Amino acid sequence: MARDFAGWLSSHGWTVRTDTEFVDIVGEKDGRRLYVEVKGATAAPGLDVDTAIGQLVRRMPSESDQSVSFALVVRDERRSVEAAVRAPQRVLDLLGMALYAVDEDGGVRQLFGRA
Repeated sequence: MARDFAGWLSSHGWTVRTDTEFVDIVGEKDGRRLYVEVKGATAAPGLDVDTAIGQLVRRMPSESDQSVSFALVVRDERRSVEAAVRAPQRVLDLLGMALYAVDEDGGVRQLFGRA
């Protein structure tokens, strides 16, 4: 999944790094930076989504920086998508966080927000 999303970002003009220590993917484009956490198949999608959001929050700069945004990527299957969209949209807006889903064929769809 991470490879699929990284490829999708690349196809949209992002320079992508996957060899980072603190998030799954870092994308850069036009002076902007995107930090991405990817959550694959899991027995507890709700817990994993909450954990991923927490991981992204910990990566947020202490000062407001409009050039930095965040994304959570989940499997495009009912349980994972439901867990991801359960997060309050208002909170995700305040955090500048987008949600994406990747299907089993590598297709990406945006659930909420924008990278």
